[in-house]
Amino acid sequence: MGINKTIDRRSFMRGTAAAAAALPLGGLLGSTGLSTGAFAQDAANPFGVADGSAVDAVIFNGGYGIDYVQFAADVMQKAHPKVKVTVSPSTQIATELQPRFVGGNPPDIIDNSGADAIGFNAILDQLEDMNSVLDAPNLEGTKIRDTLFGGVEAPGTFGDKFVALNYVMTVYGIWYSQSLFDENGWKAPTNWDEAKELGAKAKEKGKYLLGWGKEAATYYQTTMIASAIKEGGDEVRLALDNIQPKCWSHPAVQAAFQHLYDIIQAGYMHPGGSGTQFTAAQAQWSNDQAWLLYPSGSWIENEMKKATKDGFKMTGMPDLAVTAGSKMKPTALHATAGEPFIIPTGGANVAGGKELLRTMLSKEAATNFCKTRLAPTIVKGLVPEDGFGSTALVSQNKMLADGGSDIFSWNFVDLYGTNKDMLVPWNSFLDGKLDVAGLTSALQGITDAVYNDSSVNKVVVK
Repeated sequence: MGINKTIDRRSFMRGTAAAAAALPLGGLLGSTGLSTGAFAQDAANPFGVADGSAVDAVIFNGGYGIDYVQFAADVMQKAHPKVKVTVSPSTQIATELQPRFVGGNPPDIIDNSGADAIGFNAILDQLEDMNSVLDAPNLEGTKIRDTLFGGVEAPGTFGDKFVALNYVMTVYGIWYSQSLFDENGWKAPTNWDEAKELGAKAKEKGKYLLGWGKEAATYYQTTMIASAIKEGGDEVRLALDNIQPKCWSHPAVQAAFQHLYDIIQAGYMHPGGSGTQFTAAQAQWSNDQAWLLYPSGSWIENEMKKATKDGFKMTGMPDLAVTAGSKMKPTALHATAGEPFIIPTGGANVAGGKELLRTMLSKEAATNFCKTRLAPTIVKGLVPEDGFGSTALVSQNKMLADGGSDIFSWNFVDLYGTNKDMLVPWNSFLDGKLDVAGLTSALQGITDAVYNDSSVNKVVVK
């Protein structure tokens, strides 16, 4: 039986990133002015973590790495010296952990992220409700809920169950080297026609406009969806998020696909991406500057910090509009809380998993993340105006501020766990082996299979 509860993601984003973006960086992430209060539970150990117990944390080892969780684990162990916290990396969350759910021995806390994330619809009834975490005091004594951006529950709420706490305020867009653009007198495009013009200029300099790596081919799906939503508005977002029949054939989606196909056919896409590991491919952009623009999320600077050319000045801009007359303004932005942390009910130490997450939401641990990962968490008041010296972090704030009320997101890929299947047609399309009709047919087949499967719970999005 499907889930009937509806989710209004537009309202969520207007209450989260949009509200936050109305402030400059100092205000967005500055002093919260929150007051502390009394808590009935033990403020030092609100979940009752037992001495002598162990905490098993499995963290997606992607753009943010895992050592920010290890930092929080070390802080937790100082407070609970008789508790052992083990933080383990994974790049194949579903492959490695779904058997543990089936076997009744899942980890105590999981960062369910990456191309092989577990589809939430498959494990909803096996996850703890996260309200108990938000209602607990943080390490500084303030109720955690009061220290976060508003609305952070929404992206981790499926039906009527809040099961995932997304830790990072993720800004999606297209990234480039401001220094390279300045050197060549190039202007960042705002729509795909301008991008094509830039591609011709790049070709004159022996560079490509775009490029990709095989595991990240669906980054182009993300930027295409964002462009299509900017072009066609909520009707596009709703058709896709509700995996409707023929949703990929919407004129705005088709127009976005056609622009990208034209770029590929013009020879502006760096070849060979389907045979190149994605961080190696990204280094061709960030270190070799073989191409100009790269669609990604705000994790990209940290992910490539060891393979980025000196003086690169990584800068982000919103996903491109399909036309100059799109329904949403060019500055409309795809942004949401990301990196979903979950706590399985069947874990051996549920209290320990919650305590580690509580520690991650402390001022010390969250500031460490912002400073070392150059991206904001959902905890307010931690990032200075200079973005810790990061041009990418400063540009994220500008994108949030410029986006105003036009900030949006969607969730169907994560909800139904379709990303892995979608990688195949996207790699073929970017390689020039599929045309727009072939890509559309392949993607529609993937979402139709979910839509028509009566055993899969469907979440109706408004």
